[in-house]
Amino acid sequence: MNRTPRRYARRLRKQIGGADTPPFMLVMNDRYSGAALEAVGRWLFRYRSELAPIVLGLWVGLAGLVLHSTHPGVWPLIAVGAVVLSGAVLKGWLLRRLDRFEERLYAAVTACAAGGWLASATALGGGRFQLSWLLLVGTLAAAVPWWTHRRRRARVAVDRTIRAWPDVAESIGLVGSHVVSAAVDLWGWRARVGLRRGQTVADALSRVPAIESGLGTRPGAVRVTPDESRADRFTLRVLDRDPHAEPIPWTGPSVASICDPIELGVYEDASPVRVSLLRRHALIGGIAGSGKSGVLNVILANLVACPDVVLWGIDLKGGMELQPWAACLDRLATMPREAAALLRDGVRVLDGRAGALSRRGLRVWEPSEADPALVFVVDEYAELAEEAGDALAHADSIARRGRAVAETLLAATQRPTQQAMGRKAVRSQMDVRVCLRVRERRDVDLVLGQGMLAAGWAAHMLDAPGKFLLSAPGADAPQRARAYLVGDADVHATVERYGPSRTPLDPLSLSATRPVVTPDEDSDVIDAELVDADDSAPPQGPEAVLLNALNDAPPQGRSVAGLMRATGMGRTWVYDRLQEYATAGRVVQVSRGRWRAHQGGDSAAAMTG
Repeated sequence: MNRTPRRYARRLRKQIGGADTPPFMLVMNDRYSGAALEAVGRWLFRYRSELAPIVLGLWVGLAGLVLHSTHPGVWPLIAVGAVVLSGAVLKGWLLRRLDRFEERLYAAVTACAAGGWLASATALGGGRFQLSWLLLVGTLAAAVPWWTHRRRRARVAVDRTIRAWPDVAESIGLVGSHVVSAAVDLWGWRARVGLRRGQTVADALSRVPAIESGLGTRPGAVRVTPDESRADRFTLRVLDRDPHAEPIPWTGPSVASICDPIELGVYEDASPVRVSLLRRHALIGGIAGSGKSGVLNVILANLVACPDVVLWGIDLKGGMELQPWAACLDRLATMPREAAALLRDGVRVLDGRAGALSRRGLRVWEPSEADPALVFVVDEYAELAEEAGDALAHADSIARRGRAVAETLLAATQRPTQQAMGRKAVRSQMDVRVCLRVRERRDVDLVLGQGMLAAGWAAHMLDAPGKFLLSAPGADAPQRARAYLVGDADVHATVERYGPSRTPLDPLSLSATRPVVTPDEDSDVIDAELVDADDSAPPQGPEAVLLNALNDAPPQGRSVAGLMRATGMGRTWVYDRLQEYATAGRVVQVSRGRWRAHQGGDSAAAMTG
């Protein structure tokens, strides 16, 4: 049984040199003499960023020694070159990646100091005691800002994350994924991550908490968004600090026409959030205290600066939200009856404009100061559905047919359910969706549309008023943003600036709101809307306030601006009522822009206008 192994042994001895030669053995020494050197090199490579100032100081010192011994006369050229180099860096001509002035200033000062020392060492010799100590102290002084700089530390973290990603991916359930590229930005860093075949961005979205744990970040610091170019990649965003931790002050209107996109706020990457409202209806959703009124204020503060826009408002909370803007609103409805009338007139304007376009052979209404766009601002749309249900049909008509004639519906609500939106097509017509914080996960799909929560639009995780997600044409990725803060002082200043010069409704649209009704020949009944108000039916709401203000007016009368503030209605509405009352002899114009009630024997009774 042992013949076969012995035969192989004899054959092996013959192959290695003879029968008496024993088989060779390979002995490995487990103590590698270069292990310590390899460990030091690995440590130096790992901390190469931290050691960069020291290495630069050593190179400058060595260059000073060499140049002093070989070319000591070139020190003036070195000094001039250092000054030119530092100036170019400070101006941004070199090192363009340094986008902040503080960074450029640090680089320029460092270059100038290093160049000055090198010129001195070239002329005098770097081995001098004073120059050696100056180099040591200068290197340490320059190293402190470098070591504490946020962007450098973030870049180091990115490099180490890339090297450690295979282990992190295995622990979080994304085995086989790899980092394709990474970059540092203002608030943290971002990376493009490639997935293993069969994995999708949905797998990464479901593992966001695990990614935060694997990377050791704070909760809520990781953002995962799909890659538009490839389905097997996603963008990983890690925020070292929240860029929206503090409110962002509003700096003034960003547009002068409704044709231009409005700036609502700022994304987390510091880019502005721009959205166009021309021929696009908008829905703003979020729970109480999430900042809906703030977003509305930003939109209104921009639209009132546009001379090609007329604003009509509906606020069934007694005008609590829109009343500060009353001087800039052409009409403001604060009661269900007024809201129904306003939307009914909106449909009439729509029909009148559509007929005019048909006669002119045109397809769209181009907004201008002479032919302005008409924007309906509805705060708490759910209240409209509950208290003015007959107005929902008019809102639905505006939502379906208003785009071509430049009529835009802007609705804000806490929870845009089908019941709250009146079971009409209004919500489906909203091209622009602004979703602030919602209470429940399912509410994300109610505001933004079905399936948006699964696609990463986690609006239920927004943690401060004014933070929102925007879904609109051109805004297809779930990027978090925060709206500008328009305070009460900003509202007052904006109204004072633009209120007196607001554009009235064009004559065509204005005439459409007053249709001429011909009574039936077989009936003596005339439409109640055509009957002049008499003393037996005293006016209600803003009309009663207007008449009382005119009756109590001093001899010099009341200004139109004062009447607008008293009634809460727009300039066009006030002028229309004044003309009606003047024609009926109930009011007189005392002077330009000032009115009061007519009194017996008043010589100005003949003035109508």
